[in-house]
Amino acid sequence: MASASPPLQKRDNIPELLLVRAMAIIGVLSVHSTSFATVDMVNSNYFFVYNFFNIFMKIGTTSFIFLSSFVLFYNYYTRPLDKQLLGSFYKKRLLYIIIPYLLFSLFYFTILHFIYYPDRTLSTEIDNFIEKVLTGKAYTHLYFVYINIQFYLMFPLFLWLMKKYPRTVKWAIPAGLALQWGFFMLNKYGLETPVPNRGSWSFSYFSYYLLGAALGIYYPRIKEWIIIARKHATAGRLVTWIVLWACWIAAGLTHVYLYYETRLHKASFNTTLFDLVWNIHGVLTALVLMQIAFIISKKLPKALIKQMARLGALSFGIYLIHPVFLLFYRKYPLDTGTAWLLHLWYLGGFVLALIGSWIVVGFFARYVPFNWIAFGNLPKPKKISQPVLPERQLDA
Repeated sequence: MASASPPLQKRDNIPELLLVRAMAIIGVLSVHSTSFATVDMVNSNYFFVYNFFNIFMKIGTTSFIFLSSFVLFYNYYTRPLDKQLLGSFYKKRLLYIIIPYLLFSLFYFTILHFIYYPDRTLSTEIDNFIEKVLTGKAYTHLYFVYINIQFYLMFPLFLWLMKKYPRTVKWAIPAGLALQWGFFMLNKYGLETPVPNRGSWSFSYFSYYLLGAALGIYYPRIKEWIIIARKHATAGRLVTWIVLWACWIAAGLTHVYLYYETRLHKASFNTTLFDLVWNIHGVLTALVLMQIAFIISKKLPKALIKQMARLGALSFGIYLIHPVFLLFYRKYPLDTGTAWLLHLWYLGGFVLALIGSWIVVGFFARYVPFNWIAFGNLPKPKKISQPVLPERQLDA
């Protein structure tokens, strides 16, 4: 017999999640700003640095998926699942996720047309645009939004299942791993023609999605295991924290090593090994970033925490727009044989993508009406300085 739905209860705000978002967007920018360097600087004595930041910081997409799921299930699990809730949920997804996705898909598609394909006919480009929008390929980073849209379509089903049968929540993490790896194995060994663009399909990220679901639902009961603090310390928790961090560092460095050997020495590894190491690295990173967020929220100066929270609150918009800065920055590569100038040039790409995007999205948030059309539901400036956990800020 199914258990009753959990009673309605108010859940506390978790402002630290904005700090997790800030770290995740820095990870995204690190990966994207070093992507060219991992090819162009392969003969540099400092190639290992570029490779490290390009691979160890591959935490953005998986952490954002985890966070999106965490916030959705944390906010919605104790609320009645009815037509009003579903209507509000999908209205927000349409206005604040799908419309910006369509707008930026058109934005990047248009830029690429004029730079690379000016001779293509309008009818050809319209067909190409429709195909790319429906597959998340209008620009290299938009697959992330496309993945989230897939999860939004499935969210009510998972929410209904976990509310009606609460015992299923404890199996969410194993189920996520099973679904993800079942998809990987089926795609690699079971299909005559593998699924194209495997990374653009939600099954490739189910472990992060259902990890977020389980932790979002159980968070009030398990937060003392997550938050590293003296008042929470017990022998069991100390061992858990040490093992978690040790495994995270080991997985991250192994991930870096695999790519280092492949890129520099042309080593060959089974693709499943890459999937396994990245999966472990990504899952553990989601947990570690939450712990880091709680640590720095107590240790760093308030002014710095405020800026990180602002970065986290604007991160969806920054994610959408930052590639345009890198695109035009790379149009003017530095023509020099001086190594330190080249290093500065690559660093400049990261700084420009971060600061330029931050300024643009912050300007829209403060001064531009109807800014949600481009960047989703941006928080008001006065709200950013006192970060809270409204779904509209954190679910992107």
